[in-house]
Amino acid sequence: MLYHAHNGIVRVGDSEMDYISFGNGNKNLVMLPGLSDGLSTVKGMAFIFAIMYRIYAREFTVYIFSRKNNLPEGCSTREMARDQAEAMTALGITKATVLGISQGGMIAQYLAIDHPDSVDKLILAVTSSKPDETIIKTVSAWIGMASRGNYKDLLIDTAEKSYSEKYLKRYRLLYPFLGKAGKPESFKRFLIQASSCIGHNAHEELHKIMCPVLVIGADHDQIVGTASAPAIASQIKGSELFIYQGLGHAAYEEAKDFHARILHFLNK
Repeated sequence: MLYHAHNGIVRVGDSEMDYISFGNGNKNLVMLPGLSDGLSTVKGMAFIFAIMYRIYAREFTVYIFSRKNNLPEGCSTREMARDQAEAMTALGITKATVLGISQGGMIAQYLAIDHPDSVDKLILAVTSSKPDETIIKTVSAWIGMASRGNYKDLLIDTAEKSYSEKYLKRYRLLYPFLGKAGKPESFKRFLIQASSCIGHNAHEELHKIMCPVLVIGADHDQIVGTASAPAIASQIKGSELFIYQGLGHAAYEEAKDFHARILHFLNK
């Protein structure tokens, strides 16, 4: 059962934002994806995501949002959080559990800081609250690849830095075929979003987050670094911290218990 999977568009300021929704629960779950959103939005993905995240569909009405389609140059994660709050209001979502992954977690931090009444519970997965050497080096390299239109190398480097060696042994077989399809017409949104990751710094304001928080990290994360999750948890009073051992940034894909762990936290 796909729980009425729906592809939608909501007006935000002078632009539009793609989103999908599914599920029939009486609670709202808002999911904010990572930097890959800069290459491809969730448009048309309702059926696929409803299957992937069906574990939430009975208890929650799930919304997965992209960033708005026309991002202004220099748009920050804080401004993206403001856009997100506006989109939620437009759709009548007055309060929600928010799951932010990677860059989505950066946006979720500011959503909880600046719009606390809209966030019931918060899950911050494989994300960071401030720039460090790992993020700056990795994302700067991606910015260079995107600026040159080098889509294949961007995809390969992202995979190499995201997945465990066990997973990559299978995934590398696809490398010769990467970049031949699905290349975005423009890298503008990706470049704006990537720059916002390097500029993100909510660390000194995390103490303002008062809702229950689960922070998830990975001890082999080569994108946001291994110290990011503990640093976030140390700033949020009463937060819970879990670190996946032997996994990298893509723990949210590789860990079989990732979503079950989140549901356990939400149902406490």
